[in-house]
Amino acid sequence: MNDSYINLCYVIASAFFIIGLRGLTHPRTAVRGNLLGGLGMLIAIVVTLFSKGVVNWEFIVAGLVLGTVVGIILAIKIQMTAMPELVAIFNGFGGVASILVAGATLAQTLAVNPTPDVQMILATVASGLIGAVTFFGSLIAFGKLRGIVSGNAILFPGRHVINGLLFLAAIGVAIMMVMSPDNLLGYWLLVAIGCTLGILLVVPIGGADMPVVIALLNSYSGIAAAATGFVLGNNVLIVAGSLVGASGIILTQIMCKAMNRSLANVMFAGVGAESSSTGGPSADDVYEGKIKSTTAEEVAMLLEGVRKVVIVPGYGMAVAQAQHAVRTLSNMLEEEGVEVDFAIHPVAGRMPGHMNVLLAEADVPYDKLREMDDINPAFAQTDVAIVIGANDVVNPVARTDPQSPIAGMPILDVDQAKTVIMIKRSLSPGFAGIPNPLFALDNTLMFFADGREAIQDIIAAIKDQ
Repeated sequence: MNDSYINLCYVIASAFFIIGLRGLTHPRTAVRGNLLGGLGMLIAIVVTLFSKGVVNWEFIVAGLVLGTVVGIILAIKIQMTAMPELVAIFNGFGGVASILVAGATLAQTLAVNPTPDVQMILATVASGLIGAVTFFGSLIAFGKLRGIVSGNAILFPGRHVINGLLFLAAIGVAIMMVMSPDNLLGYWLLVAIGCTLGILLVVPIGGADMPVVIALLNSYSGIAAAATGFVLGNNVLIVAGSLVGASGIILTQIMCKAMNRSLANVMFAGVGAESSSTGGPSADDVYEGKIKSTTAEEVAMLLEGVRKVVIVPGYGMAVAQAQHAVRTLSNMLEEEGVEVDFAIHPVAGRMPGHMNVLLAEADVPYDKLREMDDINPAFAQTDVAIVIGANDVVNPVARTDPQSPIAGMPILDVDQAKTVIMIKRSLSPGFAGIPNPLFALDNTLMFFADGREAIQDIIAAIKDQ
């Protein structure tokens, strides 16, 4: 295939990537954006395979069919509540692909040329190291999200020193590879160091910071892919990897801003450790004698005749798979003339946009999903705020205690509503590990139950009125 035609196809594929990313910025165009991105990737893969003479038509079609079948099975089997885990493992697949492709290319190159150029070696080093960090970091993130690994920050003595020494060791091995490029063993040693770093960097991060970690690992997978593009001399892979890397970094910055924390604080502070002590009041001091429990019947009575209700979804809604019941409750209230909105915090859940995805699955209209800055001024005019499984993102301590782990984090101002209904299984803290004074406010009622069961009980009580 002529190089001019190859580059033209790569430009077209790159254009589809960029337009697809643009489409992902809004729920209404997200499906189209995904399809355009997929089309761009299809063009890039097919053109690359033909240009390199790697396989013939039969293998290309077989690969397409196999990938399509796997994709359909995943799309059908994976629950919306498991999307964070799926995204995490996809990031890991990108990382391990970079490791294997870069390693195979290096071995193939050394077989014919024992002294490859410095650019190729440096690109291989970057691809192997970053890909390894991405792969094992993503596995740990998957484990935390899935409950296989503790969602708390797991801290160990000297972790920063150990990570620093491993990083220095990686630099040393990289220098060794540049000085002796025919040393294939050095590459796999570098990959082993990267795998260890990936584990040790993510294990000390608490579950509440997983949205940031997922965005950052997504960026890592893109950077590793771009480095692999330099290894292969493939322009479209460099472009695609750069787009993923840049968008992941931007999303990471957005997530950090939403929590009013630096990336360094997220990565190294160990927020959410079981043994952490903030020096603040204990749960007994905050809650004793102040908690007021409620029932579905009382909530139904409160909702009778109200004008405005705001529903605040959190990870508890995802775990309980309560999104469909929430949509049913919303419809019932709207039929009675109640204005219902959904308050979406940027880091609610376990990945960016987690609550949006769940509510979209339940066919909640997009215009009902109100972002934090947009909905906060409306809480003062809200008759009832119903919080389902959210904790840290509604904790007023973020505004009042400068020593708190979440100090300065922008929160949803649900405490300003006339009545707050907190639906939680218990008074257990969020991932920040601190009590929530919202639970003890005079205008707060605690409904202790599973999220879906609680909403279904409220619906039944409204019907019985």
